[in-house]
Amino acid sequence: MENITQVADVMSFTVIAAGLLIGLGALGTAIGFALLGGKFLEGSARQPELTGMLQTKMFIVAGLLDAIPIIGVAIALLLIFANPFIGQLSGQG
Repeated sequence: MENITQVADVMSFTVIAAGLLIGLGALGTAIGFALLGGKFLEGSARQPELTGMLQTKMFIVAGLLDAIPIIGVAIALLLIFANPFIGQLSGQG
């Protein structure tokens, strides 16, 4: 009976951790995209002849910035569906 409550505790904390991973990753990426877009518009307004170069660099950085929440979602899915902590509990007892 004790093992069942331990598994339930681990799963509840895992769901909280997954929610934090996805939520904070999305929040950080949203702030990053806002800063990136703002600086791009500032640079384009100051020097319109460099807009093409700035746009290319902006899309490269946006692609790199978008990788962060994707990695967070992958880790969250790993924790939810293939939780290594539950395997340690079942091997324990």
